[in-house]
Amino acid sequence: MINLKYILTILLLGVSLAASADNTVEITVNADQPGAAISRHIYGQFAEHLGRGIYEGVWVGKDSPIPNRNGFRTDVIDALKKLHIPNIRWPGGCFADEYHWRDGIGPVDQRPVKVNNHWGGVAETNAFGTHEFFDLVEMLGTQAYIAGNLGSGSPQEMMEWLEYMTSDNESSLAELRRQNGRQKPWKVAFWGVGNESWGCGGNMRPAYYADLYRQFATFLKSPDGNQPKKVASGGYNDLTNWTDVLSKIPSNIDGISYHYYTLPTNNWDKKGNSTDFPESEWVSHLANTLKIEGYIKNNIAILEKNDPEGKIGLYVDEWGSWYDAEPDRNPGFLYQQNTLRDAVLAGVNLNIFHKYSARVHMANIAQMVNVLQAMILTEEDKMVLTPTYHVFEMYTPFQDSIHIPVEIGSHPLVSSGDITIPALSTSAAKGKDGNIYLSLVNLDPRNNIEVNAGLAGLDLKDVTGRMLNGTNMDSHNTFASPGEVSPTSIDVESRGNTLHLNLPARSVVVLKLIISP
Repeated sequence: MINLKYILTILLLGVSLAASADNTVEITVNADQPGAAISRHIYGQFAEHLGRGIYEGVWVGKDSPIPNRNGFRTDVIDALKKLHIPNIRWPGGCFADEYHWRDGIGPVDQRPVKVNNHWGGVAETNAFGTHEFFDLVEMLGTQAYIAGNLGSGSPQEMMEWLEYMTSDNESSLAELRRQNGRQKPWKVAFWGVGNESWGCGGNMRPAYYADLYRQFATFLKSPDGNQPKKVASGGYNDLTNWTDVLSKIPSNIDGISYHYYTLPTNNWDKKGNSTDFPESEWVSHLANTLKIEGYIKNNIAILEKNDPEGKIGLYVDEWGSWYDAEPDRNPGFLYQQNTLRDAVLAGVNLNIFHKYSARVHMANIAQMVNVLQAMILTEEDKMVLTPTYHVFEMYTPFQDSIHIPVEIGSHPLVSSGDITIPALSTSAAKGKDGNIYLSLVNLDPRNNIEVNAGLAGLDLKDVTGRMLNGTNMDSHNTFASPGEVSPTSIDVESRGNTLHLNLPARSVVVLKLIISP
């Protein structure tokens, strides 16, 4: 896996972009040294009331001319099912801390219309509420991750929402749920107590939020067997003080959230374009995303100190690329194109999450449809799958697998100006089917990498592979050309227990190693 010492190495090479002279890499897959389980929840999704993420993206309403099932777009639902989504985080994001759940229940035509103050100042009809969300959860066979309103809500409001969802007795709130069409209680797997409390969730200090967390969490009670894991709102970027304070809470906490967004420029006022970018921004963007490994390690070190028994997980429940909004779009809708660069970035991040899966118990890419680094883009009745979607689909065998360490003999490097990064990212795991899966990501936008992979402790029978690649750095799928970037097969040569393949520039590859029992 990636050695952090190489990630941000400064090399004065005097060239705009260069790869190492020797682009042959020897790696060893140590299948005889199994590690931690890779939770399927690392492949979580995020659906916020933001732009066209919910409305027009997932939900069009029962009367829409767009083909739908009970108001949900048929094409989007069918595509999402193929990702085996483990959980969906809803209703935010920043929106969560201004969302009042009673606005989203009962007859749709009687629900109040509010202003979405965080995202574009547009009308929020509340047509998509609690019942609609759980319909989506059940359609996709996934689990619910609810983000509760701590910022503008109260312990009572949060407590009553959980009771409305999970109570199986004759309480007034359970009866209200039944009157609104749901007889049986729902299952809630995860509960976030606020969101980004350091910023849009209330601009709090860690100690103040920690006291509020302890207060709110005290009242989050549900029937035995339906208790959600409780998630505290943690830090972002290189901040570790939130993890330090929160991990000292003695009980009633299962996870601490962590957020990290990747910008090509590191400038929030001019983040960079999603397409038509220079080679320098390909490298700077990937260099910035690689920083997450060091940040995760720093947070894990604090968890190991304060929680040596390993009860508290690190939940990276917002991550992904963030660019300037597409021209002629509402900038508050965060709609952006998704390219091959994002696919490479997704593969790199997933590989890192695998590596630290002993503590990284969840990750939620931002966001599922039409927002930031989305799986799917829609426009009226048209839909397109993004390169990031294809990476998530290719990586599905890693869900609930067992991590296997990979040794890289020497790292080929790629440089632009004064930024140098490793050109290869890898991950391996033993899947639930008993086979070994190996991911290989070539971060170099120009040069292929010759990979020789030794398989320690394996009796290889066969190998197959799939690859995501494109002709340009910003290759992407459009409504007119939806198959521009899509998985293809890749040739792999096996020699006993050694594999050889040519890893194309800017590519993501997943190999299936079929082994003898």
